[in-house]
Amino acid sequence: MKAVRLPKLIPFFLLAALCLAQGTWQTATDLPGVDWHGVAPARKQAALKFMREEACACGCNMKIAECRMNDPSCAVSRKLSGVVVKDFADGKDAAYVRAELRKIAAEPPPVLDEPVNISIAGDPVKGPANARITMVEFSDFQCPYCSKAAPEALALLRLFPKDVKLVFKQFPLDTHSEAQFGAEAALAAQAQGKFWEMHDKLYAGFPDLSRKTVMGYAKQIGLDLNRFTADVDGHKYAARVHSEEQEGEKAGVGGTPTFFLNGKKYNGTFDLASVAPVIRGELK
Repeated sequence: MKAVRLPKLIPFFLLAALCLAQGTWQTATDLPGVDWHGVAPARKQAALKFMREEACACGCNMKIAECRMNDPSCAVSRKLSGVVVKDFADGKDAAYVRAELRKIAAEPPPVLDEPVNISIAGDPVKGPANARITMVEFSDFQCPYCSKAAPEALALLRLFPKDVKLVFKQFPLDTHSEAQFGAEAALAAQAQGKFWEMHDKLYAGFPDLSRKTVMGYAKQIGLDLNRFTADVDGHKYAARVHSEEQEGEKAGVGGTPTFFLNGKKYNGTFDLASVAPVIRGELK
């Protein structure tokens, strides 16, 4: 289980600009990540019509073509569109293709998605710099599932001390009233070289992220309290938190915690017993 974020709406003016530049999903003849090479024009039109009418199976409540245009990182709509293109190119009719998509939608998601690019420059890291597996975590300090995943992630580092490093990304959910404050406080602690100490305190004291409690943590881990107070009260790291949220959404993060192994989103229960075999497979 994970806490889920409701997607934020694209501002109207930005959406309008995208539509003017690329056409809307109802009219565009080229969709992000869709390869039309070798597809006859008539079959392409049939496939486009189908994708404009058929719902995506990712849970976004959009049509396949709409999802490709509005969320190019969606692995589900990318996979479905590939099947649609192939089947229509092979002369299959809409009923056949629809049945194929239903079979795919009923299948469990892959353990690891296709890799995406995630920048880790300046982010807090625990583990060897030359680790073969980079485990990126998008997390929320007020999320109950994140608080349970935190010790599991550290256990994986202990199990693979030379091969795995953990990178932490902020993804506070709007539904958690103090999560934004916790994220900014953690980054203010990072600025003083004490991110992981604050990380451990915040999760150990879950779900209390009150100002009084967090200021107590800052004192306990030896932060410069005047600097820390100025940073959190001035929201010095609010923009960075927002930037990491946007990065997560672009990578396909829809809830917390979400983990990536070398850029591949992990879909499954996050605990030592479940993830360790996946890491061993990646190391091979």
